[in-house]
Amino acid sequence: MSFSKWIGAALGWSFGGPIGAIIGLAVGGMVDSIGKDASYKYEPQQPYRRQPVTQPGDFEVSLLILASIVIKADGKQDQRELDFVRQQFVGMYGKERANHAFRLFKEINKQKNISTRQVCLQIRQMMQHPSRLQLIHFLFGIAKADGMVTQDEEQQIHIMAGYLGISTADYESIKAMFYNSSDNAYKILEVEKTATDDAIKKAYRKMAKKYHPDKVIHLGEEHRNGAEEKFRQVQAAYEQLQKERGF
Repeated sequence: MSFSKWIGAALGWSFGGPIGAIIGLAVGGMVDSIGKDASYKYEPQQPYRRQPVTQPGDFEVSLLILASIVIKADGKQDQRELDFVRQQFVGMYGKERANHAFRLFKEINKQKNISTRQVCLQIRQMMQHPSRLQLIHFLFGIAKADGMVTQDEEQQIHIMAGYLGISTADYESIKAMFYNSSDNAYKILEVEKTATDDAIKKAYRKMAKKYHPDKVIHLGEEHRNGAEEKFRQVQAAYEQLQKERGF
């Protein structure tokens, strides 16, 4: 599949608004190759409307833009983070589709002064909550690709989470999946250390439902597979507390 067919095939609401403008600039950076395919037409000023289901292409583009912002948050770009982005896309989409995505990512990464707020508010309006949770999980994975999440990267992801309408509890739950501390299991399940065993059981059922991979099945099987990591960590946190408390 050519690049123009790939980018035009699945995108919906991301053709408009601030995200559409960013895509337009990125595509402009590849005008030589795009120009060879007359079937591709880009209209960045088309108004976007709320859709009941986010399409895979919209999620991909949103992830690429937010990943670019996070990677540049600490003032440097580590090759391990760039490699992680590419590896994630190869694992999810296969080599050809991942190559198209990474070409777009490199052009997005060249842009300066991308408005985090405007991009996130568009995503918040158009994307379902489980998909936004998945974005935050991916972003922490990218930030930790070089071995650790820096303070600047964590702060940037925290800002994004706020704009995306992610609650503090949900943010701390996902964040805890990427840090090592004695109370991580409690944070992942969104309970206090003083919680009763019954409260922990109830929290587990709630979190397992919230993070169930089927919540993002509309994004395609590739994203369902990615969501399974969050689900596994919820299960692991619960099993850890079962063992520690003996219930």
